[in-house]
Amino acid sequence: MTSAQRKDDHVRLAMEQNRAHSGHNQFDEVSFVHHALAGIDRPDVALATSFGGIQWQAPLYINAMTGGSAKTGDINRDLATAAAETGVAIASGSMSAYLKDPSCADTFRVLRTYNPDGFVMANINATASVDGARRAIDLLRADALQIHINTAQETPMPEGDRSFSSWAAQIERIVAGVEVPVIVKEVGNGLSRQTVLLLRELGVRVADLAGRGGTDFARIENGRREPADYAFLHDWGQSTAACLLDARGTGLPVLASGGVRHPLDVARSLALGARAVGVSGGFLRTLMDDGLSALVTQLSTWLDQLAALQTMLGARTPTDLARCDVLIHGTLREFCADRGIDTGPLARRSGPLGPFEDVHDLHDLHDLTGSTR
Repeated sequence: MTSAQRKDDHVRLAMEQNRAHSGHNQFDEVSFVHHALAGIDRPDVALATSFGGIQWQAPLYINAMTGGSAKTGDINRDLATAAAETGVAIASGSMSAYLKDPSCADTFRVLRTYNPDGFVMANINATASVDGARRAIDLLRADALQIHINTAQETPMPEGDRSFSSWAAQIERIVAGVEVPVIVKEVGNGLSRQTVLLLRELGVRVADLAGRGGTDFARIENGRREPADYAFLHDWGQSTAACLLDARGTGLPVLASGGVRHPLDVARSLALGARAVGVSGGFLRTLMDDGLSALVTQLSTWLDQLAALQTMLGARTPTDLARCDVLIHGTLREFCADRGIDTGPLARRSGPLGPFEDVHDLHDLHDLTGSTR
């Protein structure tokens, strides 16, 4: 099977999975405490966010999806157009195909061609060379580099990697060898607290937690096997909500992606400490089912509704959502208990019931110096 065929298979299987998804995930176990007089005036609300030397117009981004075939190049063109029209950041899909076969460059380059002034992230895997990382950045004139780590996807992938011990050292070499901020992300199985702390030691600027709850790539790769004998890896890992709670106090800015279904999940993620929130499968489904115009409308609506939620909750900025009181329920609360995470202070951080919790723990404020477009 060619790389282009594999990329097209990924899109097809991801869409089948997205359409069959039940809709419930652990974001439903996070709720805001309603304070009826907390609201502010809509003109006082802003959506801009900054983290790790990066500044964005809004705390929402189109996360890594695809590229490498003619069909996926068309998808990337439309995603880039939607990003340009709404001002949200965008990440490429894995550029491994381009690094192996430069003839597919245009299927990725469209992300910059159709979004000339936007914030674009190139995406590579942890086995890429420093030279490969630079080539990916140069192709897109990328403002940041994503490195994805995905052992639970590679394991059932028929042609996947089987050697993982060198990944941390290679990430460190790439961080030292490129001139743009490096964001390390999972692909849907989550980053544990220990992993986030290690990434900080490696010099990584930002971690995208990318937890369980959205597209399940272990399930996709198992669906490509004959026989499909890795079903026991389906739903592997931690949810995005669990990862956000686990990563508190690590001193590294974190992004949230994986299982984000609507603007309330965006607000929940920001309240749990994310600096911005990414979506892949949900936006791809809108594009594939209803077209580019529908995706632009969806992105614009989400931004408007996020601003409405901030207005109701009294959060002038996305960062202020991390001062709002939230309750943790059900299996997510059990996860926190097992991991030694005290959720009580989250429910009383907004005022007289207790002191303000340090927003984003203040340990990573040193990362907010400098800026990237």
